[in-house]
Amino acid sequence: MHDRSMTEVRDTSPYAPTKATRALRTTRQRLFAGAALHSAALLLVVALLPGIAVAQDLPTPDDPIAYAMSAGPASIAADATIMAPDGSILREGTNEWTCIPMPGEPMCMDQQWLAWLDAYVNQRDVVDVTSVGLSYMLRGDQGASNIDPYAEGPTADNEWVVTGPHLMVIVPDPALLEGIPSDPMTGGPYVMWRDHPLVHVMIPVDDAEVSMPYGP
Repeated sequence: MHDRSMTEVRDTSPYAPTKATRALRTTRQRLFAGAALHSAALLLVVALLPGIAVAQDLPTPDDPIAYAMSAGPASIAADATIMAPDGSILREGTNEWTCIPMPGEPMCMDQQWLAWLDAYVNQRDVVDVTSVGLSYMLRGDQGASNIDPYAEGPTADNEWVVTGPHLMVIVPDPALLEGIPSDPMTGGPYVMWRDHPLVHVMIPVDDAEVSMPYGP
């Protein structure tokens, strides 16, 4: 599974520092406006937000390492392991993060989210989440059902939602997510797959567009 190669991390960043402050302010406002996470989880999330800024000059899948890195904050992605969608390692990292050049929706995640992803890919309804976990998708996604984790495309009744740049949060106890809306169109954080073990919070950043092109 492991094909190792190293690439030099450039000093120049594709991230726009002028947007970082606005991204942080917007996301904080949405977190507090959207009904609270458990206080400890909320504090952890807010503490990790200052590094967020959405990329301006976006790499393409032709450069899978740069493409994967563009999913997360530069401070995380620069030292992250880069793992191909087939599980092979494109670059060994030196921190606890992994970035994956998923076609159309690259992502960077911590160890908790790696366990979540393994459960999702293998359609196991048991997820061993032991602490708050974070995953970044600063390129946005191509859409997912808000109620069915394994839906492969939109239908008239599966609440298909497309979310722009965002981060995602998982917690050990889903009860901590009570009070956060499940409606993606509320203008802030929302819970996806609330009644499923893969439940998590979607947090749009930097005025990211959220749309339900096929209706609720």
